[in-house]
Amino acid sequence: MATAGKVIKCKAAVAWEAGKPLSIEEVEVAPPKAHEVRIKIVATAVCHTDAYTLSGADPEGCFPVILGHEGAGIVESVGEGVTKVKKGDTVIPLYIPQCGECKFCKNPKTNLCQKIRVTQGKGVMPDGTSRFTCKGKQIYHFMGTSTFSEYTVVADISVAKIDAAAPLDKVCLLGCGISTGYGAAVNTAKVEPGSTCAVFGLGGVGLAVIMGCKIAGASRIIGIDINKDKYAKAKEFGATECISPQDSKKPIQEVLVEMTNGGVDYSFECIGNVGVMRAALEACHKGWGVSVIVGVAAAGQEISTRPFQLVTGRTWKGTAFGGWKSVDNVPKLVTEYMSKKIKVDEFVTHTLPFDKINEAFELMHSGKSIRTVLKF
Repeated sequence: MATAGKVIKCKAAVAWEAGKPLSIEEVEVAPPKAHEVRIKIVATAVCHTDAYTLSGADPEGCFPVILGHEGAGIVESVGEGVTKVKKGDTVIPLYIPQCGECKFCKNPKTNLCQKIRVTQGKGVMPDGTSRFTCKGKQIYHFMGTSTFSEYTVVADISVAKIDAAAPLDKVCLLGCGISTGYGAAVNTAKVEPGSTCAVFGLGGVGLAVIMGCKIAGASRIIGIDINKDKYAKAKEFGATECISPQDSKKPIQEVLVEMTNGGVDYSFECIGNVGVMRAALEACHKGWGVSVIVGVAAAGQEISTRPFQLVTGRTWKGTAFGGWKSVDNVPKLVTEYMSKKIKVDEFVTHTLPFDKINEAFELMHSGKSIRTVLKF
């Protein structure tokens, strides 16, 4: 039946309040307004950022909310003035949009489009309202995507049209984790052939960094994690060795400096721990070492090191979504996956029906999963 222009009733996982499990509810999804797109989500994955907001630690967290930002689906209908996508297109929603018009989009040095940043942070569409209701209450959007719903509405600048042949239960991961880690290595650090890299945190993002370092031609890639169960997978992705900070009395940066004859060329923090961020910087080689912060630390936390670390030639950088300008590059990343240049399938350790979403969060917290994909 034709649904365009009508309110759709469908299933979604609603976070009614911080710190409580998600609740599977029937929600109403309003039709898209001008410059908006309504998408039927086919598959979505769970990322630590969803758990961070659900925990109540996120200062931008609004409740009740529909979380989720790693998804893929099919355009169900478009609002007035939408030209880039049409009904039936295969798409990935983007938490960093690309309007192509703001000063950020016009600058090749960044991917941080600011066009809808303020409203997105407040959990609403660009016109200041929500498209979701449940039990008579307005439900907030999340990261401009809200993929934990069978149907979602996003701004037209927050959607990438991708190859229709791509398996959505795999490429949904290109909406966040894999793109972030891969881009941290190839775009932000610009890892060079023959270099030595250290990757702190061997979750999905860390594995994607390892993959990026390997593709860039790094000759030595050291994985660092206290969970040794993650080492086999890290080696599968290209780590040449793995170590645990708990195996030495010395600080991990000292261990790495000794192992590498002075430090690594590139290091990556993929956890969100400010102490580890310092260790990652200080594990870098004097004169040229570059450390990239990929992990998101809790609100209000600060990083520290001695200025001499930077004075003597180390560089401290950060990255969001791997530096990819999203609308332009997500379709290219899908093509790289389809041509087997980058791995995606190997990140999926569990696949569950959407109703079991709370189980997916438990798997993530226990460290038993890399990525769990939920299918509608």
